[in-house]
Amino acid sequence: MLTNVMYVTLYVTDQDRALRFYTEQLGLQKIIDYPGPDGRFLTVGTPGGPLEIILWPHAPSAGQPAEPRAGTAPGPVFLESDDLRKDVELFRERGVTFDQPEPEDYPFGIRIEAIDPDGNRISLRQRAKARRGED
Repeated sequence: MLTNVMYVTLYVTDQDRALRFYTEQLGLQKIIDYPGPDGRFLTVGTPGGPLEIILWPHAPSAGQPAEPRAGTAPGPVFLESDDLRKDVELFRERGVTFDQPEPEDYPFGIRIEAIDPDGNRISLRQRAKARRGED
């Protein structure tokens, strides 16, 4: 029986640039950096988190949009924050770009999409606080 989701893959054109974005700008940590025979196996994740993001090298246009587009389509990865509005301010100071000017409220909490250097949309979310009786 399956027990866990281990990895998700994001295709990037420059692993070092992507690593800097995900660690220095979004604050994730490097988990694995292995120069294997099939190429560099590089992952990032949250400290102690069960899921890692593989930053896999690939030529440009491997499914990434040419430029950031606003809209409601989520990215392939959802990262959760306990104070998204505060985190977005910090991320902006670090040079992260977003698909809209500010996070927005929606039925499940707060959301915004960050854009990585390859055009991958990274969904940033803060869950809504449980209403009385829904705990």
